[in-house]
Amino acid sequence: MRKNIAVIFAGGSGVRMNTRAKPKQFLEMNGKPIIVHTLEYFQNNSDIAGIVISCIGQWVNHMAELAEKYHLDKIVKIVKGGSTGQESIYNGLCAVKELYSSDDVAVLVHDGVRPLITDDLISRNIETVWQYGSAITVTPVTETVVVSEMGGNLQDVIERDNCFCAKAPQTFKLDDILAAHKRAIADGRNNMIDSATLMQSYGYKLHLVEGPVENIKITNPPDFYVFRALYEARENSQIFGI
Repeated sequence: MRKNIAVIFAGGSGVRMNTRAKPKQFLEMNGKPIIVHTLEYFQNNSDIAGIVISCIGQWVNHMAELAEKYHLDKIVKIVKGGSTGQESIYNGLCAVKELYSSDDVAVLVHDGVRPLITDDLISRNIETVWQYGSAITVTPVTETVVVSEMGGNLQDVIERDNCFCAKAPQTFKLDDILAAHKRAIADGRNNMIDSATLMQSYGYKLHLVEGPVENIKITNPPDFYVFRALYEARENSQIFGI
Protein backbone atom coordinates (compact mmCIF):
# COMPACT_ATOMS: atom_id res chain seq x y z
CA MET A 1 0.00 0.00 0.00
CA ARG A 2 1.37 3.39 -1.00
CA LYS A 3 1.95 6.01 1.70
CA ASN A 4 3.40 9.52 1.63
CA ILE A 5 5.29 10.51 4.77
CA ALA A 6 6.78 13.92 5.55
CA VAL A 7 10.20 13.91 7.24
CA ILE A 8 10.70 17.32 8.82
CA PHE A 9 14.18 18.02 10.14
CA ALA A 10 14.49 20.64 12.84
CA GLY A 11 17.89 20.01 14.36
CA GLY A 12 19.39 23.49 13.90
CA SER A 13 20.51 25.44 16.96
CA GLY A 14 19.93 28.92 15.52
CA VAL A 15 23.55 30.12 15.64
CA ARG A 16 23.23 32.19 12.46
CA MET A 17 19.97 33.69 13.74
CA ASN A 18 21.78 34.91 16.89
CA THR A 19 19.04 33.36 19.02
CA ARG A 20 20.24 32.25 22.43
CA ALA A 21 16.94 31.52 24.17
CA LYS A 22 15.54 29.10 21.59
CA PRO A 23 16.39 27.54 18.21
CA LYS A 24 15.15 29.39 15.14
CA GLN A 25 12.45 26.81 14.35
CA PHE A 26 10.71 27.72 17.62
CA LEU A 27 10.73 31.49 17.09
CA GLU A 28 7.17 32.77 16.78
CA MET A 29 5.28 34.57 14.05
CA ASN A 30 1.83 35.83 15.08
CA GLY A 31 2.06 33.81 18.28
CA LYS A 32 2.82 30.53 16.50
CA PRO A 33 6.26 28.86 16.17
CA ILE A 34 7.79 28.77 12.70
CA ILE A 35 7.89 24.99 12.70
CA VAL A 36 4.16 24.82 13.42
CA HIS A 37 3.48 27.07 10.41
CA THR A 38 5.49 24.55 8.37
CA LEU A 39 3.88 21.44 9.84
CA GLU A 40 0.33 22.65 9.30
CA TYR A 41 0.73 22.42 5.53
CA PHE A 42 1.59 18.72 5.78
CA GLN A 43 -1.06 18.15 8.45
CA ASN A 44 -3.74 19.60 6.20
CA ASN A 45 -2.72 17.90 2.96
CA SER A 46 -4.99 14.91 2.34
CA ASP A 47 -2.22 12.95 0.57
CA ILE A 48 0.09 12.95 3.61
CA ALA A 49 -0.39 9.87 5.80
CA GLY A 50 2.08 10.73 8.55
CA ILE A 51 4.79 13.11 9.75
CA VAL A 52 8.12 12.24 11.39
CA ILE A 53 10.12 15.05 12.99
CA SER A 54 13.85 14.92 13.60
CA CYS A 55 14.34 17.49 16.34
CA ILE A 56 17.22 18.95 18.31
CA GLY A 57 17.56 16.64 21.31
CA GLN A 58 16.74 18.92 24.24
CA TRP A 59 13.67 20.27 22.46
CA VAL A 60 11.98 16.94 21.68
CA ASN A 61 9.59 17.22 24.64
CA HIS A 62 8.72 20.80 23.72
CA MET A 63 8.00 19.69 20.16
CA ALA A 64 5.67 17.00 21.51
CA GLU A 65 3.84 19.66 23.53
CA LEU A 66 3.42 21.81 20.42
CA ALA A 67 2.06 18.83 18.49
CA GLU A 68 -0.62 18.38 21.12
CA LYS A 69 -1.37 22.10 21.48
CA TYR A 70 -1.87 22.64 17.75
CA HIS A 71 -3.65 19.29 17.12
CA LEU A 72 -0.96 17.99 14.76
CA ASP A 73 -2.22 14.43 14.96
CA LYS A 74 -0.44 13.24 11.81
CA ILE A 75 2.86 13.36 13.71
CA VAL A 76 3.65 9.71 14.31
CA LYS A 77 7.11 10.08 15.83
CA ILE A 78 9.57 12.70 17.04
CA VAL A 79 13.18 11.54 17.05
CA LYS A 80 16.40 13.13 18.19
CA GLY A 81 18.33 14.84 15.41
CA GLY A 82 22.00 14.38 14.67
CA SER A 83 25.11 16.53 14.61
CA THR A 84 24.55 17.38 10.92
CA GLY A 85 21.50 17.90 8.74
CA GLN A 86 22.34 14.69 6.91
CA GLU A 87 22.38 12.71 10.15
CA SER A 88 19.11 14.30 11.31
CA ILE A 89 17.41 13.29 8.07
CA TYR A 90 18.81 9.76 8.34
CA ASN A 91 17.41 9.41 11.86
CA GLY A 92 14.01 10.47 10.58
CA LEU A 93 14.16 8.08 7.64
CA CYS A 94 15.04 5.17 9.93
CA ALA A 95 11.98 5.98 12.04
CA VAL A 96 9.80 5.95 8.92
CA LYS A 97 11.19 2.54 7.95
CA GLU A 98 10.41 1.17 11.41
CA LEU A 99 6.83 2.43 11.26
CA TYR A 100 6.01 1.60 7.63
CA SER A 101 8.25 -1.36 6.82
CA SER A 102 5.57 -3.23 4.89
CA ASP A 103 4.38 -0.32 2.75
CA ASP A 104 5.50 1.30 -0.49
CA VAL A 105 6.57 4.66 0.92
CA ALA A 106 7.54 8.03 -0.52
CA VAL A 107 9.17 10.54 1.83
CA LEU A 108 9.00 14.30 1.51
CA VAL A 109 12.14 15.68 3.18
CA HIS A 110 11.54 19.25 4.30
CA ASP A 111 13.16 21.92 6.47
CA GLY A 112 11.29 22.87 9.61
CA VAL A 113 12.27 26.48 8.92
CA ARG A 114 10.81 26.59 5.41
CA PRO A 115 7.22 27.61 6.28
CA LEU A 116 6.09 29.27 3.03
CA ILE A 117 5.31 26.15 1.06
CA THR A 118 1.90 25.50 -0.49
CA ASP A 119 -0.56 22.65 -0.57
CA ASP A 120 -0.16 22.51 -4.35
CA LEU A 121 3.63 22.12 -4.07
CA ILE A 122 3.26 19.19 -1.69
CA SER A 123 0.75 17.50 -3.98
CA ARG A 124 2.91 18.00 -7.09
CA ASN A 125 5.91 16.52 -5.27
CA ILE A 126 3.83 13.46 -4.45
CA GLU A 127 2.49 13.11 -8.00
CA THR A 128 6.00 13.48 -9.45
CA VAL A 129 7.77 11.03 -7.14
CA TRP A 130 5.34 8.24 -7.99
CA GLN A 131 5.71 8.98 -11.69
CA TYR A 132 9.48 9.56 -11.94
CA GLY A 133 10.96 8.20 -8.70
CA SER A 134 12.03 11.57 -7.28
CA ALA A 135 10.89 15.18 -7.00
CA ILE A 136 13.27 18.06 -6.25
CA THR A 137 11.63 21.42 -5.61
CA VAL A 138 13.46 24.24 -7.42
CA THR A 139 13.08 27.87 -8.41
CA PRO A 140 14.69 29.42 -11.48
CA VAL A 141 17.81 31.53 -10.91
CA THR A 142 17.04 35.19 -11.61
CA GLU A 143 20.56 36.63 -11.43
CA THR A 144 23.82 35.88 -13.21
CA VAL A 145 25.73 32.89 -11.83
CA VAL A 146 29.53 32.95 -12.00
CA VAL A 147 32.19 30.38 -11.10
CA SER A 148 35.37 31.22 -9.21
CA GLU A 149 37.52 28.34 -8.02
CA MET A 150 39.92 30.49 -6.00
CA GLY A 151 37.39 33.09 -4.86
CA GLY A 152 39.22 36.01 -6.45
CA ASN A 153 38.91 35.78 -10.21
CA LEU A 154 35.95 34.86 -12.36
CA GLN A 155 36.51 31.60 -14.24
CA ASP A 156 33.15 31.15 -15.96
CA VAL A 157 29.65 32.56 -16.37
CA ILE A 158 26.92 29.94 -16.40
CA GLU A 159 23.93 30.23 -18.71
CA ARG A 160 21.15 31.40 -16.41
CA ASP A 161 18.38 29.62 -18.31
CA ASN A 162 19.90 26.30 -17.24
CA CYS A 163 20.25 27.18 -13.53
CA PHE A 164 17.86 26.56 -10.65
CA CYS A 165 18.02 26.87 -6.87
CA ALA A 166 17.31 23.59 -5.09
CA LYS A 167 14.79 23.99 -2.29
CA ALA A 168 12.38 21.67 -0.47
CA PRO A 169 10.47 19.44 -0.24
CA GLN A 170 12.85 16.94 -1.79
CA THR A 171 10.92 13.74 -2.32
CA PHE A 172 12.11 10.17 -2.87
CA LYS A 173 11.12 6.55 -2.53
CA LEU A 174 12.05 5.60 1.02
CA ASP A 175 14.16 2.59 0.08
CA ASP A 176 16.16 4.63 -2.45
CA ILE A 177 17.12 7.44 -0.11
CA LEU A 178 17.85 5.07 2.77
CA ALA A 179 20.18 3.08 0.52
CA ALA A 180 22.01 6.27 -0.50
CA HIS A 181 22.37 7.33 3.14
CA LYS A 182 23.82 3.95 4.10
CA ARG A 183 26.32 4.14 1.24
CA ALA A 184 27.34 7.63 2.38
CA ILE A 185 27.84 6.39 5.95
CA ALA A 186 29.98 3.53 4.69
CA ASP A 187 32.02 5.98 2.59
CA GLY A 188 32.51 8.40 5.48
CA ARG A 189 30.56 11.16 3.73
CA ASN A 190 28.57 12.61 6.59
CA ASN A 191 27.93 16.24 5.72
CA MET A 192 26.32 16.43 2.27
CA ILE A 193 24.63 19.78 1.72
CA ASP A 194 21.17 18.34 1.04
CA SER A 195 19.33 15.18 0.01
CA ALA A 196 19.42 16.06 -3.69
CA THR A 197 23.22 16.33 -3.59
CA LEU A 198 23.45 13.01 -1.77
CA MET A 199 21.20 11.22 -4.25
CA GLN A 200 22.85 12.74 -7.32
CA SER A 201 26.30 11.76 -6.06
CA TYR A 202 25.23 8.10 -6.00
CA GLY A 203 23.84 8.13 -9.51
CA TYR A 204 20.11 8.65 -8.97
CA LYS A 205 18.23 10.61 -11.62
CA LEU A 206 16.40 13.55 -10.10
CA HIS A 207 13.24 15.12 -11.51
CA LEU A 208 12.55 18.81 -10.94
CA VAL A 209 9.35 20.41 -9.64
CA GLU A 210 9.19 24.18 -9.89
CA GLY A 211 7.96 25.84 -6.71
CA PRO A 212 7.09 29.37 -5.60
CA VAL A 213 9.91 31.88 -5.14
CA GLU A 214 8.66 32.74 -1.65
CA ASN A 215 9.52 29.22 -0.46
CA ILE A 216 12.47 30.57 1.54
CA LYS A 217 14.50 28.97 4.31
CA ILE A 218 14.76 31.05 7.47
CA THR A 219 18.47 30.98 8.30
CA ASN A 220 19.55 34.54 9.12
CA PRO A 221 17.77 37.46 10.83
CA PRO A 222 16.85 39.16 7.50
CA ASP A 223 15.09 35.94 6.44
CA PHE A 224 12.74 36.28 9.40
CA TYR A 225 11.67 39.76 8.31
CA VAL A 226 11.16 38.57 4.74
CA PHE A 227 9.05 35.71 6.09
CA ARG A 228 6.93 38.14 8.09
CA ALA A 229 6.32 40.35 5.05
CA LEU A 230 5.43 37.39 2.81
CA TYR A 231 3.25 35.83 5.51
CA GLU A 232 1.30 39.05 5.93
CA ALA A 233 0.94 39.38 2.15
CA ARG A 234 -0.54 35.87 1.98
CA GLU A 235 -2.93 36.67 4.81
CA ASN A 236 -4.04 39.87 3.13
CA SER A 237 -4.60 38.12 -0.20
CA GLN A 238 -6.95 35.68 1.51
CA ILE A 239 -8.84 38.42 3.28
CA PHE A 240 -9.19 40.78 0.34
CA GLY A 241 -9.25 38.19 -2.45
CA ILE A 242 -6.20 39.63 -4.15
